[in-house]
Amino acid sequence: MLLLLAGPQSRAQLNNRAFYRPIALQPEYDQQLRLQVSALLFNKDNEYFNKIDEGRTYYGTQLATRLVYFPSPKFRLEAGVFLLKDYGTEKLRQVRPLFTAIYQHGPHRLLLGNIQGNVQHGYIEPLFDFERVFTAPLEEGSQYQFTTRRLKLDAWVDWQRQQYRFSNFQEEVAGGLAAEATVLEDSLGWRVGIPFQFTGKHIGGQIDTVDEPLQTYFNLASGVRVRKKLASELFQAVYFEGYVTQFIDYSFTRKLAFDKGYGLYLNAGVDTKLSNLQLAYWKGNGFFSPMGGRLYRSISTTVSDPGYIERHRELLILRMLKDYQLADNLVLSTRFEPLYDLGNKSIDFSFALYLNFNQEFLLTTLRRKQ
Repeated sequence: MLLLLAGPQSRAQLNNRAFYRPIALQPEYDQQLRLQVSALLFNKDNEYFNKIDEGRTYYGTQLATRLVYFPSPKFRLEAGVFLLKDYGTEKLRQVRPLFTAIYQHGPHRLLLGNIQGNVQHGYIEPLFDFERVFTAPLEEGSQYQFTTRRLKLDAWVDWQRQQYRFSNFQEEVAGGLAAEATVLEDSLGWRVGIPFQFTGKHIGGQIDTVDEPLQTYFNLASGVRVRKKLASELFQAVYFEGYVTQFIDYSFTRKLAFDKGYGLYLNAGVDTKLSNLQLAYWKGNGFFSPMGGRLYRSISTTVSDPGYIERHRELLILRMLKDYQLADNLVLSTRFEPLYDLGNKSIDFSFALYLNFNQEFLLTTLRRKQ
């Protein structure tokens, strides 16, 4: 039986499965030594001219190679190296080691080391920015996944920055939980799910030399997801997703303009043979998420207007997405996302092109000691 450790298969908001790194455990893999190669070539251009999130371009390549050993049918051990190269500069931006230990028992999965992060958690963008695929591609810590037909859960901790005695910076740790319960799934193609999502981030520590207050931020989201498969060659499925989100600042000394905020996030879409179309609506009131998409915040992240505040944010976003399966292990993704800012009556847009490659090769099968 093939067991895929690719995170919860039900997706929130966007179909990002092309960006998942498959992790397989099969009984016949016992004692095998394999090589896994994962690559991403990315080009995303944000043509934004607002005071909350300025325009920027991501253009580069990621490459991860891992040696994989299976000491038993339930264990997978990985060690490798990750490279990140931004185009337009001579140096590599990141060269980092990779270590992961994975244990699978029935519906339970435990990952230690480099966990399955970013889009594989399955968060909505107001809570977890898709662009972390480029800006924070690796997450290190621990992760527990539970997957059955009716319930999918991903609980994780990402230790983002380690401090030592007399460090001149604060430590940073993040974590969260993304879960969804399927309450209806029938032979007519209907599926109804109830998602719950939570993220938290803490910035602090007690052994640094920085005179900065501790910061603790929580974000929550919950709602309903409805999807209907269609018996049509052109129109494959329609869906609706609605979420209520919340931001809470639990810091003792507050640095932000708001200590709490809310948001309403609605998505309606249709999957067709030609393209997947989605219309998203966002209405935020004092909302902030340290790991969420910058567009949804009420606090500016721009260079030109760093102190700008916009308590009420209201956006309409049209998304046109298409994945092209070029080969079994090669996917080309195109995305075009114009947006209309209802509050400022302005139009921005972004477009992107991605090429994802994932392949695992058998090197040898080791002998057990007698």
